[in-house]
Amino acid sequence: MGTTHVTVMVRNPAGPDKTWEGLFLVDIGAVDSLVPGNALRAIGLTPKSKRTYELADGSEVKMDITTGDLEFMGEIVGATLIFGADDAEPILGVTALESVGIEVDPRNQRLKRLPATRLK
Repeated sequence: MGTTHVTVMVRNPAGPDKTWEGLFLVDIGAVDSLVPGNALRAIGLTPKSKRTYELADGSEVKMDITTGDLEFMGEIVGATLIFGADDAEPILGVTALESVGIEVDPRNQRLKRLPATRLK
């Protein structure tokens, strides 16, 4: 199976004119979204807390997190954002996708909008 990418605008909710845009890897195995830390700091976002994440190799790492707005495919959602390494590839996690009613079509490796957002 290949990879799916989508352009995402990250916005500071306290200063909506402060934004950063990047090409995000869609990762349905990731719960939260990861953004290069320097990009989050550049738009005025600072860590609010730390959370422990399990990596693909099974190891655990404690990472800084904050909240912000993500805009993609004509939708906006508030999301937990992980401060990644400054050179990290941005990752769009499944929580942001599901929150706006978008899922990954694994056959075509594309994002598709559900007829309605699940509330069950």
